[in-house]
Amino acid sequence: MHSGNLCYVLVIGKRDIDCAVLGALMKIGIVSDTHDYLDPQLPGLLAGVDSILHAGDVGSRAVLEGLERIAEVRGVRGNVDPAELNLPPSLTVRFENLQIEVHHQLLIPQDELERWADGSALQKSSPERCDRFVESFDPATQVVVFGHSHRPCLLTMGHKLFFNPGSSGKKRFSLPRCYGLLEVFPRGVRGLIMGLEGKEESLPGSVWAPLGE
Repeated sequence: MHSGNLCYVLVIGKRDIDCAVLGALMKIGIVSDTHDYLDPQLPGLLAGVDSILHAGDVGSRAVLEGLERIAEVRGVRGNVDPAELNLPPSLTVRFENLQIEVHHQLLIPQDELERWADGSALQKSSPERCDRFVESFDPATQVVVFGHSHRPCLLTMGHKLFFNPGSSGKKRFSLPRCYGLLEVFPRGVRGLIMGLEGKEESLPGSVWAPLGE
C-alpha cells in the first residue's frame, strides 16, 4: 500500500493476536539520519530496548554517546559522517535467531524498492534486476535496515523485511520526523515506525515478517 512517497504494508490477523499473547522476546530501536541532533524525546521513547541500530548520517560522537546511555548502539557510516566516528560502511548483526544487515544507502533507489514490494502489481516488472538485488544480501539475513532518503519505508520483499525508519534529526522540508522499533517474537519480527511530532497519519503502521521461511 502506498501513500504519496511513503510506503507501508499493514498486516492484521492471527499473527497480531499471537504477538499480543506471547510478548516480544527482544525490542530493537531503529534510528537514522540524526545529523548531529539527538531528539530529547528518544531516551524516553526507546527506554527498555535491548539494542539500538543507527542507519547512518549520525553527525557526531555526541549523538552516539547519547544513544549509548539508552542501550548498546551499533551504527554504520552515512555519506556525511566524519571519518573520526570510525563507523563501518555496512554491518551484519545477529540477535539469537535473527540476522540483520544495516546499510546507509541501498544499491537501488527507494522508489524502485517500493515498486517491487511483495504483493505489488509491479513486483515482476523487472524480475532479473529484482532477483539480483535480493541476492546481494546474505541469504540468512531476514531484516535490512537502511536510511539516507529521510522517508520512512517498511515493506517485505523476497522474504526479507526492509526497514527505513526515516529521519529523527531536525525537520527537513515536509518530511516527517520519526523513529522505528523492531519487535522480535518466536515466529517472526514486527517493524513499527512512530512519529516524533505527534500523530502522523501518513506514517507506516506495522509490518510482520515470519522467521524461518
